[in-house]
Amino acid sequence: MRRGLITLVIALLFAAPVFIAGEEAPKKPTPKDKCPVCGMFVHKYPDFLALIIFKDGSAAFFDGAKDMFKYYFNQQKYSPNQKEADVDSVYVADYYSLGTIDAAKAYYVLGSDVYGPMGNELIPFEKEAEARVFMKDHKGKSLLRFQDITYAMVKGME
Repeated sequence: MRRGLITLVIALLFAAPVFIAGEEAPKKPTPKDKCPVCGMFVHKYPDFLALIIFKDGSAAFFDGAKDMFKYYFNQQKYSPNQKEADVDSVYVADYYSLGTIDAAKAYYVLGSDVYGPMGNELIPFEKEAEARVFMKDHKGKSLLRFQDITYAMVKGME
């Protein structure tokens, strides 16, 4: 019995990093990864990087949140073999920290005087207060959450 307890404790110690770490860190693009929407090499634009990770472990990288949303809303066009139900997680780069953040929890500024690699861009922030300061400093028109953004909005940004 004591040997079984020791084995259990050792097993838990080895498993602990998995539980502590939580979900896997977002993937990084290689020099060969292209945005499936516009065809640009995304590794050149880490400040605007967006990413969709699918349940099968594959990923799609984007040169900005705008193209990520275009893809997200119209997956059938860009990746006919993937469905919305296949999406595991979505990430964007926080404009100020450049850290990778959960796209569903981000705040997005629309209509600012800051442009991304493809022109007009949704500028993501982890913190609402930072998004509001940015809006004021850069003439942003709207502050949106993930669920507020529509395909018509991103299509109209071209």
